[in-house]
Amino acid sequence: MFELSAEHQEFRAVVREFAREQIAPHAAEWDRKHEFPVGTVRAMGELGLFGLTAPEEYGGAGGDLTSLCVAIEEIGRVDQSMGITLEAAVGLGITPILAYGTEEQKRRWLPNLVAGRSLAGFGLTEPSAGSDAGATATRAVLDGDMWVIDGAKQFITNSGTELTSCVTITARTGDQPDGTAEVSAIIVPAGTPGFVVEPAYDKLGWHASDTHPLTFDGARVPADHLLGGRGTGFAQFLATLDDGRIAIAALAVGCVQAMIDASVGYANERTSFGAPIGSKQGVAFQVADLHVMAEAARLLTYRAAALRDAGAPAPQIKQAAATAKLYATEAAVTATRIATQVHGGYGFMEEYPVARFYRDAKILEIGEGTSEIQRMVIARGLGLPVSA
Repeated sequence: MFELSAEHQEFRAVVREFAREQIAPHAAEWDRKHEFPVGTVRAMGELGLFGLTAPEEYGGAGGDLTSLCVAIEEIGRVDQSMGITLEAAVGLGITPILAYGTEEQKRRWLPNLVAGRSLAGFGLTEPSAGSDAGATATRAVLDGDMWVIDGAKQFITNSGTELTSCVTITARTGDQPDGTAEVSAIIVPAGTPGFVVEPAYDKLGWHASDTHPLTFDGARVPADHLLGGRGTGFAQFLATLDDGRIAIAALAVGCVQAMIDASVGYANERTSFGAPIGSKQGVAFQVADLHVMAEAARLLTYRAAALRDAGAPAPQIKQAAATAKLYATEAAVTATRIATQVHGGYGFMEEYPVARFYRDAKILEIGEGTSEIQRMVIARGLGLPVSA
């Protein structure tokens, strides 16, 4: 049986206390106002949450993916918006630069990102290229020693905050010998002329998370902002998504656990026909199902993280990440529906957290690879010749 180490358990207690004291009391208000809490994000940085996986030479803790998953689960247990802010900042913002950047790029960008003094976005999805990331239409043309970028990205997290320092994007930089697109990754600093952060989306959930469409109209960035080798951007981003899917699974685990917390509390307090509703099998059995979902999702998630931390072969990590992401996120959606049902009419009211979690959960099945994409990855890993 897989169990977290004593160090991970101690770290969980620290993050749980922080989440309960500095995030939980304000989450509903941030959600209602669609407010991105800059001060709280900075406090998360001061706690070291953004630097968990970065080496000490860049100001990080030199920790592992498991530690990041613990932090995301506990933050997501009280507020999914802050959970995704952390997940995207590390998994999508820091990781590509850390994994593929030159030493100069790392020295320039990582210290502030790791400390939580700034945030980075990850621009892959486009209006006509979501799950089909290979259909990237954004183009970058080398003009002397500058890349000139034209195109659009959408649904980009942490891309328009006052803390955002850069966004790493994919762009077509030419054609391969076989006629397919040459896709490269380029770091675009915030404030670059021609790089426009469009107004924030009016979303169903994740109201306190920053999400914008981006447009590039002749945006010029230095040639040395290319991340990794030319034509390697697509492969880099796919590898980045494997870690991201494990982290999203951890966020989903936090959601399921939050529904257990809320449902147990409510079922013990709410009385019907002279007894707590938790004494009724119709309610108690549903809450028991939530527990099973949480345990299964947690084990799948932390097993995937452990494989990643142990340096398991890439295909094994990819399969474990897709499995964890698929099960945990679909469990989260089901858990919010069950918890809302347990709460009855009150579950439909915004004064109860389950309503917020109900709205927040759905995107977990979509972001960083839809459930359909996870099933395709898993099927291919089993040796089935499934096509998109």
